[in-house]
Parts: sequence; structure tokens; C-alpha cells
Amino acid sequence: MVVAFFDKSIEEFVEGFEKPIRSRIARTIMLLERFGNRITMPYSKNVEHNLFELRTMGNPAIRIFYTFHGSCAVLLCGYIKKYQKIPRKEFLLAIKKLHLLTEYNVNVIFRT
Repeated sequence: MVVAFFDKSIEEFVEGFEKPIRSRIARTIMLLERFGNRITMPYSKNVEHNLFELRTMGNPAIRIFYTFHGSCAVLLCGYIKKYQKIPRKEFLLAIKKLHLLTEYNVNVIFRT
């Protein structure tokens, strides 16, 4: 399955970490590429209808919201997990980007 970034901000979020953390994120993204919608816990969690959370293990715990759009998975936005609950601000941002993607079919940035 092809994995795409919704916009530059999610790409910058991932690239902003040091190499060991980026490697963990890349490994989790590769699992998403390989297993697609069959990926399950502990690497992925269904948050809401058509909105999922890609989960990296370790410290810090990184979470990336994603959705399936057409034949690809689109990474919407991410955050560093600090609390048990999903931060409202991040959740609303993911919902907004999901809405833009589904309603207005905005272009996404494909990984190379």
C-alpha cells in the first residue's frame, strides 16, 4: 500500500526527530505500507470512523493520525503522547484534515 503525507507539516513533524526516533517511525510506517488496513494493535488503533492512529512503541511514544483514501494511506498529523487521552487540539486538527481530504479531495504529498 502506498503511504502519502497530507501536507508538509506532517513530513516536517517526522523529520524533526533525531535519527533513532525517526527510525522507529519509519519502521511503523513500513508496517502500514506492508499490511495496509490489516494492521492492528499495538501498531494501529481505530480512533473514529475512517480515522486511525499509527502508534510507535518506546520513549517518546509518537502517534500519527492517518486515514485510507482511495488506494493509499494518508498520514494527517502527529503528536508526542504525554497523557492517556488524545489531545483535543490534535484530534480536531486530524478531523479537519480528514474533512478536507474527503470533501475537497486535496492533493497529498507522496513519499519517495
